[in-house]
Amino acid sequence: MIPTITFHGAAGCVTGFCAEIRTERSRVLVDCGMFQGSKTLKALNYQPFPFDASEIDAVLLTHAHIDHSGLLPKLMRAGFTGPIYATAATKALCEVMLEDAGGIQEGEVRELNRRNQRRGRPLVEPIYTARDAKRLMPQFQTVKFGEAATIAPDLTAIWWPAGHILGAASIALDIEGEEGLLKTLFSGDLGPGGTEFVTEPESPSGLDHLIIESTYGDRDRMVVDPAARRRALAAEMRDAHAAGGPLLMPAFAVERSQELLSDILAVMESGEAPAGDVFLDSPLAIRATEVFLDRGWNKSSGRNPFEALHQAGRLRFLGKPAESDGLERLKGWHVIMAASGMCDAGRIRKHLKRLLWRREATVLLTGFQAVGTLGRLLAEGAERVSIQGDEVRVRARIRMLDTYSGHADAGGLVRWAQAREPVAGTVFIAHGEPNAAQGLSARLTAAGFAPDRLAIPRLDETFKLRRAGAETQPAGPARIDPAATARLDWHNDRARLLLALNAALDSAADDAAREALLQRLLEDLKKSAPVDRDQSAPAGAQAS
Repeated sequence: MIPTITFHGAAGCVTGFCAEIRTERSRVLVDCGMFQGSKTLKALNYQPFPFDASEIDAVLLTHAHIDHSGLLPKLMRAGFTGPIYATAATKALCEVMLEDAGGIQEGEVRELNRRNQRRGRPLVEPIYTARDAKRLMPQFQTVKFGEAATIAPDLTAIWWPAGHILGAASIALDIEGEEGLLKTLFSGDLGPGGTEFVTEPESPSGLDHLIIESTYGDRDRMVVDPAARRRALAAEMRDAHAAGGPLLMPAFAVERSQELLSDILAVMESGEAPAGDVFLDSPLAIRATEVFLDRGWNKSSGRNPFEALHQAGRLRFLGKPAESDGLERLKGWHVIMAASGMCDAGRIRKHLKRLLWRREATVLLTGFQAVGTLGRLLAEGAERVSIQGDEVRVRARIRMLDTYSGHADAGGLVRWAQAREPVAGTVFIAHGEPNAAQGLSARLTAAGFAPDRLAIPRLDETFKLRRAGAETQPAGPARIDPAATARLDWHNDRARLLLALNAALDSAADDAAREALLQRLLEDLKKSAPVDRDQSAPAGAQAS
């Protein structure tokens, strides 16, 4: 048979990357990530896989981020028993990240079930548990950069440094098919170029097919060296200090937290930023930091740039919930870093509820914010937000600093793709919101790539991989409306409606005006049949 590729995730959106390669003798996945963003998109996490997990021979993992690895325990529970190939650093990070993800799901489901019992609604269960994540780890097999690994009789893979996070890789996959050997390359998530923290991306050229990410496919960022990046961070810290309150930093627990902490301590030590206590309030980031201290050696710089975190006097690790709760008593200048980076889970939500309404507080966003996430709403200037059912007025200073992004910008993606030429077949543009994917397509066309050889896959779309180019195949029923993958959904609209209603009631002239407004709304609602069911299950929960 002609080999095929099916995009089961990160198609029309940034998260949930999962590509299935099928040949006459084997079926493998490249990544098996968790969807993040709107609740409609996250609902895919607890739906059945669109394939039989027991028939998957192996998983090839690019890196440890949850949107690439987060559904691996679910895959195991669904019947997958094969090996998971990954670099040693990726395996070490997955060991802490997947267990943490399972624990978060268990905690959120416990809270949801308490509410459901009070409301007489069905109980739910986590998609997987921390114990499931531990059971998965023996299936990992480590690979070394640059060394070929035989995945199946007709599949050979080589992992190449992607420059994104510790252990991150692009994967070159050679596929034996009817037309001979097909050379394919999965970019994984590409870094912005070599820094003191990560190495320069490397990959082979001369391909038949290329799969490239497009997170920032429509955006150029200012190129800065490490010193300039620290100066920009120090300026934000000085402004936050001048505002009179704390600096709250939502940050991705792996790589971003460690890089930011290293630079925060450096600018405090140099006097570029005001000194103060720095709290890392994320059990996952704390455990991940141990991996970075152990495996963060950078061959380019000849040192481990994270060593400063080992004995930093100002840095406090808050592992226990009681330690986190104690931050509520602090006044004045200090820095709190907590996960998640998109403000969608973890302890950051508690701190946002406590600080967003305070004018003296500063919230500094340092990474990509997917559509539908609380972080994206804050970045786009929301004046009121709903956090865990509570309405919060946004008075804090909301700032963004994109010099710490772990992704290449549009120019970097084009240069990386050009360095992979010639590409005889198709360039698949994935892992991006529609505007980003289309923007990268336009830039690649301007750079000389033939437009008819560029494809932007839809979710679950399958292509036959021929040497001369890919052929799309008839699609089955869509798991989700393609237009819903990268937009605000009805859950977001409901939250906006409730916030707008409260604002209108607050600003109404008197009680009579408030009663009239509510009566008009109630009359409209009576036209629709009420449905008493829970539509607010967290990502990672499913009906039992």
